[in-house]
Amino acid sequence: MPDNTPRNSQPEVLHDILPGWTVILLNDDYNTMSYVVTCLLNTVRVLSEERATEIMYEAHNQGRASVITCPLEVAEFYRDRLESLVLNATIERA
Repeated sequence: MPDNTPRNSQPEVLHDILPGWTVILLNDDYNTMSYVVTCLLNTVRVLSEERATEIMYEAHNQGRASVITCPLEVAEFYRDRLESLVLNATIERA
């Protein structure tokens, strides 16, 4: 049976099923900038080095930065992994 749902409405359905959560990196006074970038690259593999550096600078200058928006379970994994590397992170509903 063909799918009669318009293509542009499917992301909305997906968002309702898997609402996004944003991983937030918080600034700290004890990790080096290069260490933070390395941790971001090793944890969130889809980030480029340039994007990881931008995230690090945003957290450094603004106190917090959005890392990635994804389903809850994935966001929890990223947050837990960053925290295990002694970075401050949290998650918020997108």
